[in-house]
Amino acid sequence: MTAIHEVTSSPAVEDVRRALTERWSGAGHRVAEISGYALLAPGKLLRPLLLVTAAEAVGGSREQVLPAALAVEYLHVASLIHDDIIDGDDLRRGRPAVHARFGTPDAIVTGDALILGLFSAVAECAALGVPEPAVLAAVRVLSEAGEDLCRGQVQEALLDREVLAAGADHCLTAYLEVASLKTGALFRGACRAGALLGGGSPAEVAAITGFAEHAGLAFQMHDDLLPFLGEPSVTGKPGTSDAANLRLTFPVLLAVREAGSRSLDRILGGGFTPERTLAELRELVTTTTGALELARARAEEEVALARAELGTLPSTEATGLLGAIAEAAVRRDR
Repeated sequence: MTAIHEVTSSPAVEDVRRALTERWSGAGHRVAEISGYALLAPGKLLRPLLLVTAAEAVGGSREQVLPAALAVEYLHVASLIHDDIIDGDDLRRGRPAVHARFGTPDAIVTGDALILGLFSAVAECAALGVPEPAVLAAVRVLSEAGEDLCRGQVQEALLDREVLAAGADHCLTAYLEVASLKTGALFRGACRAGALLGGGSPAEVAAITGFAEHAGLAFQMHDDLLPFLGEPSVTGKPGTSDAANLRLTFPVLLAVREAGSRSLDRILGGGFTPERTLAELRELVTTTTGALELARARAEEEVALARAELGTLPSTEATGLLGAIAEAAVRRDR
């Protein structure tokens, strides 16, 4: 069993999965049917796990924050539905993406419905005993996370070959900002909302937010390695997606820093098939520059920083699980 499977086999994940199944397995209308298809796919449920565990790390109750855990999964899955449409990816979690199965118009609307549904889901926590000010604060945090996610999506589209003219260091700075927004947003939002709903002190909320910042970066950095390390049958998504979209991922940018932008011009000129582009990029980031190992090492540094943030919290099973989640983020194959 891999590290990511170990942490996502926790009782908290089983509780979230059970709640999702109870709520979405009986489709009442087409949007509910499509939502259920997307939500009940065999995903890791990592962001709901982060929310629940962050709440428990500050002394909160899993049962009281469970609706908010569902809410953060709604936001995450909605972003995946829209991402697959933008990227033209027809495979997600090992089966047809939502737009490939149900058509693009209904996929877009379903993503929108899931985003709107997160607010009522968080509001349910008030009826379970969470103080209303904490519920309002969590709604604000998850709303900001959604806005950051959108900003990151747009900024990622700007991080193309033309940006290389500004230099590799500038590109790496821009990449880190995109990663902090696009991936870090939901890690940050889930952990901060969980800590608020769990009744954490300002210092505890700050520590868990800092943990999430670094863990989110580590997750994205490792995610960028998967096309060079994994197989689509394992990752559940096309390995050539980034190559097909000529996307400047973390190891590619590190390779440019090591070897210069000329090394990339021929590969990303648009004349190769996605498969050939990926093969050429793999050669560049492994044999030519060693950028793959540099990227792996940087992801490990972010994990160490994430764990350090937890040092100010009481040593409990929940804080231990948060640390294990960060470690698992860079030891996964999907």
